Amino acid sequence: MAFTSIKPEEFGELFKSEDFKKIYECTSKDFQQLISLESFVELAASFNRGVNYYQVEFNTWLPNSNHYVWLDDQKEKAISVSFNEHQVIQSLYLRPFVTYPESDNHFTQNTYSMPIRGDWFVFWGGANEFINYHYVYENQRYAYDLVKVQGDSSYQNAPSQNENFYAFGEEIIAPAKGKVIKIIDGMIDNTPGEMDDQNPAGNYVVIEHSSEEYSLLAHLKKNSIKVSVGELVEEGQFIGLCGNSGNSSEPHLHFQVTDSSDFENGKSLRIQFKDGSEPIQGDRVSNVLEYKSTLDKGTR
Repeated sequence: MAFTSIKPEEFGELFKSEDFKKIYECTSKDFQQLISLESFVELAASFNRGVNYYQVEFNTWLPNSNHYVWLDDQKEKAISVSFNEHQVIQSLYLRPFVTYPESDNHFTQNTYSMPIRGDWFVFWGGANEFINYHYVYENQRYAYDLVKVQGDSSYQNAPSQNENFYAFGEEIIAPAKGKVIKIIDGMIDNTPGEMDDQNPAGNYVVIEHSSEEYSLLAHLKKNSIKVSVGELVEEGQFIGLCGNSGNSSEPHLHFQVTDSSDFENGKSLRIQFKDGSEPIQGDRVSNVLEYKSTLDKGTR
């Protein structure tokens, strides 16, 4: 049977007009194994009730896929869809669109730089759960997951070894000056695709900054941390190497700022960046001081 395809931009209108069978025919075999056509139609029709129209709120490119988020006219319902390069729908979620305005409007008192060298990619980041899965958890609501990407992929050759991922072994630096107050090191780096959910942050460093703010740099490479507890660090100082330890399926950096040295029980703070940016999923980011140094040298 010939595969039916739709243009991603058409999805919202097709969903509103309840052409659910056509949409279902554009989903992957894995998706269809999770839910039958009959169940999908019933669920989608129920979700559609009371909606006048849908419009695209976010459209971000991710390695090997395009991610779209449609909101209804009341901004109360969200449809999150990921298409691969062949316009096959890989994932489709129907959920209430929930935000937390009070914490969304509360930024860090300090300003920070991204704790990286070179250009990285925001895989998860932003102030809603559809572009940042951390958002539903108060203790990591405004966290970032950063990867390195070349072309349309975060790895070369096959994703079977950490060394094949561009982020693995890259330098991680302090996002602002402060004092190192906690270090966990010595945990093995996972085989890509596997995760250690018993030690969520893996190897990590917590830095205490002024105004009772604390940054967390997590999933670092085993035995790569080069600072000590009690050490005063300057912004941009080398901390360790990006790894794949903890609850991590591929090498990446987890970066967040909280209001407590106990990051598991504290509240995540929305980060105020030195350059005034507010990166979200799909953005490319770099360290603001490193970028400024490059401009000063006249080497864009």
